[in-house]
Amino acid sequence: MSALAALGKFGVLYGGESAERAISLRSGHAVLAALKSLGANAVGIDVRFNEELFKQLAGIDTAFIALHGRGGEDGVIQGLLEVLNIPYTGSGVAASAIGMDKLRTKLIWSGLGLPTPDFKSVTSSDELDGILEAMGGVVMVKPPLEGSSIGMSRATTEAELVTAVDKALDHGDVILLERWVEGAEYTCAILGEEALPVIRLKTPHLFYDFDAKYQSDTTEYLIPCGLEKEAENQLQQLCLEAFKAVGCQGWGRVDAMQDKEGAFWLLEVNTVPGMTDHSLVPMAAKAKGYSFEQLVEAIASSVKR
Repeated sequence: MSALAALGKFGVLYGGESAERAISLRSGHAVLAALKSLGANAVGIDVRFNEELFKQLAGIDTAFIALHGRGGEDGVIQGLLEVLNIPYTGSGVAASAIGMDKLRTKLIWSGLGLPTPDFKSVTSSDELDGILEAMGGVVMVKPPLEGSSIGMSRATTEAELVTAVDKALDHGDVILLERWVEGAEYTCAILGEEALPVIRLKTPHLFYDFDAKYQSDTTEYLIPCGLEKEAENQLQQLCLEAFKAVGCQGWGRVDAMQDKEGAFWLLEVNTVPGMTDHSLVPMAAKAKGYSFEQLVEAIASSVKR
């Protein structure tokens, strides 16, 4: 009997009803196949919040959450599993809710003195007077409650800023405006108490958008990341600190930038990162010597009971 088989029946929760459903299906199917190859008793559950979900959850002992976006990363499914007393992978209710909200995450980081680009929140494109100039002439516009770069835009003029905010408002009532950091983009996967090798993301796009993440063949993922060892260690420790500051646990990913002066800036935390063939956590784990199956086993085995 495999070690995972002794933990009972796993339910891989994927799909859902968020804007990231298609990516979640890919992640979930990959995780389910890995669990089965490891000898685990595992089934897939395409999450719909209805009566049928309660019946499906009643038949499992542990949940492996592969849901991205709202309903999966925001504490909702975690809260339901807590009520049903079903152990699950990843961060708890509070950390999931905070991590899903880029604005609240940055408020915590800035309150603790962790480096994150200057930011402001607005609820309308009528609230933009002076913001572009105050933020150095380039602003990143983000819906705080979406992942996979959905609804994000870069603005360098007042007209672009208004258009970007109006576009982002299709995805929520509060919009995050963030000072643009010119420089290299990095991501650091976290597995347990360990920061995995840092990945540098290079794309010809203006930024690492949805197409660059999931569809483009022009995106480069550099491992080794090109940083000097001391600088990479510094970034790994910063990302671990940022991860723990939000209360995250188990596994996840922290995204950051390095400006032209060499300073690092935290962008966001991901509590249920992608597990597809284009995904970053499996890439970083491979560089550390983990196969995809070993990564899935490590995440599944870390569930607190």
